Amino acid sequence: MNVGRGTLGVIAGVLMVALAIVGHVLSPPAFDPPPLSASPQFHDLPPQPAAEVRPVARTDRFRTETLLVPAKNETLTATIRAPLSPGRHPAMVFVQGSGSGDGGEFTQQAEWLARAGVVTLAYDKRTVGYSFRSRDFGLLADDALRMLRVLRGRPDVDPARAGLWGVSEGGWVVPIAASRDPKAAFVVLVSSPNVSPLRQVAWALNEQLLRLHAPTGVRDLLTRAMGGVGFDFLRYDGVPALRGISQPVLALYGTDDPSIPFVESTRTLTGALARGGNSDYTIRFLAGADHAMRIRGGPFAADYLPTLANWIKDLPRTARPPVPIAGATPVQRFEAADVPAAPWWGDSTILWLTLCLAAVGYVAAPVTEMVVRLRGRDLGLHAGVGARVEDSVQLWPTIRPRLRRMAWTGLGELAAVLAFITLIVLFSVNQAGAWPAVQAGWLVVRLLAIVMLVQTVTTFAAVIAGLQDGWEPTPWQKIVLGGVLGGTALLLLTAAYYGLFAFPW
Repeated sequence: MNVGRGTLGVIAGVLMVALAIVGHVLSPPAFDPPPLSASPQFHDLPPQPAAEVRPVARTDRFRTETLLVPAKNETLTATIRAPLSPGRHPAMVFVQGSGSGDGGEFTQQAEWLARAGVVTLAYDKRTVGYSFRSRDFGLLADDALRMLRVLRGRPDVDPARAGLWGVSEGGWVVPIAASRDPKAAFVVLVSSPNVSPLRQVAWALNEQLLRLHAPTGVRDLLTRAMGGVGFDFLRYDGVPALRGISQPVLALYGTDDPSIPFVESTRTLTGALARGGNSDYTIRFLAGADHAMRIRGGPFAADYLPTLANWIKDLPRTARPPVPIAGATPVQRFEAADVPAAPWWGDSTILWLTLCLAAVGYVAAPVTEMVVRLRGRDLGLHAGVGARVEDSVQLWPTIRPRLRRMAWTGLGELAAVLAFITLIVLFSVNQAGAWPAVQAGWLVVRLLAIVMLVQTVTTFAAVIAGLQDGWEPTPWQKIVLGGVLGGTALLLLTAAYYGLFAFPW
């Protein structure tokens, strides 16, 4: 049986539509965050009081000390910067955001604060018990409290004025520490999400995809992948810890921060503090500041460090400002919505099992051929099957290259999807990239999926034609056929689930 190209094209088109339907049926609910209706209080915020940003008296003299602090299962390196002026000073522990960075990232602001009369401690984040897949915010809070106890034990620190500072992910850590230790004098939250990690990441990703003019399918691909991730910490609820804060709170947000839903973060913070009976909070929005309180990744926003130093040094007077929320007007377009949880077939465990089965199928082909060649004979041949040998000699050399191309295309599709996701994440983290790169990457990923489908159809048609003409594959050839065709079929179903065959294009 010979099937024309037109017929094969129709079959491939029908299968593509079927895969699009299968992907739609199997997919979780779409992630489509609604526009945010901002409260009237965020429409026109009062300016930040001038006293908060007044020049800070500073000295050029401070000392730097490095010490090792025992923590659970490891020892952490801490760096203390302290003014040389006599007497006891206010003090603060820097608590990092996500990642495995070291305390050196705080050098510039730590030295600035030391010259302003504030003792600071920055420490390297733990490596035991903290990873990309798993992290315990309570364990990180214990580390922060150990460092706070180090500061309180120093003769140049006023223990009644020693507090905690946390940025980004540290905004989930510091409230736990503060609620555990009422002796902590204050809490500073910089770019603190306050919503769950999954909501924060999804919101930031959506903002970046809108900036890059990415097709809707790109968001569907990424959010379906996120919905299947089984990282428990992503659904962490920080509200109970926020309710437990009894200390004065200073929260700082940048109006050019694309990583944090700052309006909802503020609502969550003030609501939790109110339920906990704490009205001692100061929330300031700094114009043009990004996630790290810098201007486009360069110098710190002009008002950031003076606001921080003046607030800490003037406590307890600054604990209850006349204007609790002030500064530049923040604009948050969309709500921070939860990513729908994936059904069981979209779970990351099932995904990896599927990929492993596909890989086994692809690996079975070359391994089986290698074994046959090493043994020097066809494992399926016996006496009296000359016609079968002749059919194999004629047909197998035309089918084997098709199978090899299918395997390489399948592996190429996996590599392309991983590279594309990595590209989007890097664009999001670094606030870089342009829409042509996103469009090109999405085009490559989807074209490879279609090529994989067409190769499957044409190879399957060639096999069926051979069987109808009397070809009887040998056992090892059946293993090769089953492995490659089966592995590719699994990849096609996976691609359908992740929306690579979805319409519109």
